[in-house]
Amino acid sequence: MKIAVTSQNYRTVTGHAGKTRKFLVYETRDDGGFAEVDRIKLPKEMSMHAHPHDAPHPLDDMDFLITSGCGQGFVNKMGARGVRVYVTATEDPQKAVEELLALLKDHPVH
Repeated sequence: MKIAVTSQNYRTVTGHAGKTRKFLVYETRDDGGFAEVDRIKLPKEMSMHAHPHDAPHPLDDMDFLITSGCGQGFVNKMGARGVRVYVTATEDPQKAVEELLALLKDHPVH
């Protein structure tokens, strides 16, 4: 599973997901762990707020996106791309991924 985390500074989970241009990308492993596998830095015109809804996007490959804040419009846009959004108050990106994975373990999503 691939998980993107909004992180304008690559250190903390940030909000304004629709305008975010920097993401940490994590991938789960078969042993239940996960690792950072990539960092995405998008040009301004590729923020989800500015990007056409019907054009391919680098976030299309994600299963989940974690952010500290977004509106329902962003959730709907990502859902149309097959990406589920998880909003957290956790600032540490790795702890946010752990939180999501623990939630999914207790409540699997199909």
